[in-house]
Amino acid sequence: MGSQRDDGSVVGGRPETRWCAVTGARGFMARHLVAALLRSGEWRVRVTDLAPAIVLGPGENEALLGDALRDGRAVYASVDICNLHQVTKGTKNVIDACKTCKVKRLIHTSSSVVVFDGVHGLFNANESLPYPDKFPDAYAQTKAEAEKLVMKANGIDGLLTCCIRPGSIFGPGDIFLPTLDRYGRTHFIVGNGKNCDDFVYVENVVHGHICANRTLSTMEGAKKSGGKAYFITNMEPMNMWDFIYMVQEELGYKRPFKIRIPLLIIKPVSYLVEWGYKVLYRYGIHQPQVLTPARVKYTTLNRTFSCNRAIEELGYKPTVPIMDGLKTTVESYIRLKNKVFLTER
Repeated sequence: MGSQRDDGSVVGGRPETRWCAVTGARGFMARHLVAALLRSGEWRVRVTDLAPAIVLGPGENEALLGDALRDGRAVYASVDICNLHQVTKGTKNVIDACKTCKVKRLIHTSSSVVVFDGVHGLFNANESLPYPDKFPDAYAQTKAEAEKLVMKANGIDGLLTCCIRPGSIFGPGDIFLPTLDRYGRTHFIVGNGKNCDDFVYVENVVHGHICANRTLSTMEGAKKSGGKAYFITNMEPMNMWDFIYMVQEELGYKRPFKIRIPLLIIKPVSYLVEWGYKVLYRYGIHQPQVLTPARVKYTTLNRTFSCNRAIEELGYKPTVPIMDGLKTTVESYIRLKNKVFLTER
């Protein structure tokens, strides 16, 4: 979630760079957002997250942030916006803080899952689709509740708000590639393997946030886009399993062995695993991450979205094609993997 403030102060006869804050800034997408804001030269960034101190990792974006922290273009603040471990409570805290600090614009990172019920597939869905009566998991429900709060806050106490709903995000630093790399030459397909998804390269999600902020900064744009939500994808929907297959090939696993698991088998197994966790969690059993009923729904139903509203109202257009993004992501992962291997040796 990013909040932006125009201070308009002048130093040495020239306008001072504007300050913005990025909450949850050490997360996957937010790291790329921070780097883009610093790279633009238009912003000084307050980087906020839960950790008491910032620990920088490898990579170009982290080196950029390190330089910015040293020369004052960025500052780090340890902030717990979810002190009750409730996402919606944290969102309300951010909104209240924006009003108190006279922040002008709040761009909220939502998700395309807020309109997914886990029962019906979505084909080229647009923003007119309402929230479902029931969500597939707590993540989708809390995202929807947070989004409602942000949109409702638009226009109150001078705050302008907007929500960005990314598709399935991938890019350097994600957990998607390490997971696929672990499976190596085995290519699992759950269900009939015909479902499509709308993947989006992380830099395009960042671009969507910047487009939203730019739009809200004008009087006309504020009237048009304030309090609205926008789907952001690469606008290249494709078969989900074909995309995963391409990733495995880019990782060097040529012609991985395919294993198809029928839905009639995997679905009851996922419910059994979930039930087992509810019974045994008190004995230290870890919560399942992959084999859950919700995950099965996400990976077997169509989920594609229209970006027409973002194109027309925010001026959004993907800046990185999906194949270019995929190659960059794989190259970054392999470099990091080789560096870790050499360090361990």
